[in-house]
Amino acid sequence: MLLAIAVCPLWIPHWWESNRNKLFVSAILGLPVLAAYGVRHPASLLHTAEDYLSFIVLLAGLFVISGGILLRGDLVATPATNTGFLALGGLMASFVGTTGASMLLVRPLLQTNSERTRVKHTLVFFIFIVSNVGGMLTPLGDPPLFLGYLEGVPFTWTFRLWPQWGLMLVGLLAAYFIYDSVQFAREPLAAIRRDQSQVEPLRVRGGLNAVWLVGVVLGAASLHAPWRGLAIVALAAVSLKLTPSHLRRDNSFSAGPMIEVAVLFAGIFLTMIPALDLLRVRGDELGVRAPWQFFWAAGLLSSFLDNAPTYLVFLALGQGLRLPGDVVDVPAEILAALSVGSVAMGANTYIGNAPNFMVKAIAEEAGVKMPSFFGYMLYSGAILLPLFVAVTFVFFR
Repeated sequence: MLLAIAVCPLWIPHWWESNRNKLFVSAILGLPVLAAYGVRHPASLLHTAEDYLSFIVLLAGLFVISGGILLRGDLVATPATNTGFLALGGLMASFVGTTGASMLLVRPLLQTNSERTRVKHTLVFFIFIVSNVGGMLTPLGDPPLFLGYLEGVPFTWTFRLWPQWGLMLVGLLAAYFIYDSVQFAREPLAAIRRDQSQVEPLRVRGGLNAVWLVGVVLGAASLHAPWRGLAIVALAAVSLKLTPSHLRRDNSFSAGPMIEVAVLFAGIFLTMIPALDLLRVRGDELGVRAPWQFFWAAGLLSSFLDNAPTYLVFLALGQGLRLPGDVVDVPAEILAALSVGSVAMGANTYIGNAPNFMVKAIAEEAGVKMPSFFGYMLYSGAILLPLFVAVTFVFFR
């Protein structure tokens, strides 16, 4: 499944553009798991289906509602302006979720940069900061932390991750400002003049959707299945009913990016069942006991197996060590390490966290040529891995 996501856009790009073809690949690769577990362990399929449905409903609710908020404007796309967008998203992500913050800000960021010729690096850093690292301070910020909250981690516990969050956020913003300053200096003079001449102040329309967005966040935090999903669907339906259709049209809103996420993650959720079962049964043989080991093991697996279920596996592994536990029978240092690793390293690949795919799809719809699967990993390897090494030495030695 992972190789298909990485190779097909390069090998058969036009065929891969169709979400129907992506669904076909997900179904073909998921069928062996579906058949084996349907006969031998149907309860695992049912549990995975429930997790997948909850996951997609939450993402779709945030996607639909935030798509009704039109933040329109075209600022001068200087490095300072773009860094301000990323900083705002990094602050918002912990409170409206990485998906919500990504969907609210990616389109005005694209509009602001529409006159520039060098844009893709801005979207890559946007994924790093807004779609991943920013969502570290509350359980509402990123799915792994929300799952931890459901498993008994106190709601306010994640606020203690602010030192790791702050170090990574400041480091990434500084790196982006320097990178974008170099790219800005290479822009054609005509592009800069066009950008300076087409300035439009930022304006917000469809602001009532912010109420429904808060409702989704509160519902996700306080309700249990199936009421949580029903509440999110109801709020999304209210948003669709009350928001003037021209706002979504002006927002270039379409179901395509959400459908792409849904069909690809259907294949990922199915094909990862045996991998996660193997970790549950044999995970203690990995020798993962120290905080730095949890940080890197949970983080690297989150890069490829989606960070939410990976978090749960390593939470169970931490509980299985039978060490003196501070929170849900896990030492606080280990819980912090696996939390930071799961959230931050979801940025390592397009498939590490669902908003990564959404941002990529929206950017490509807007005409930005995003890096390929492996091209994106060149960015993450060069920029994120040194940052994670620094985090290891500062916090998890």
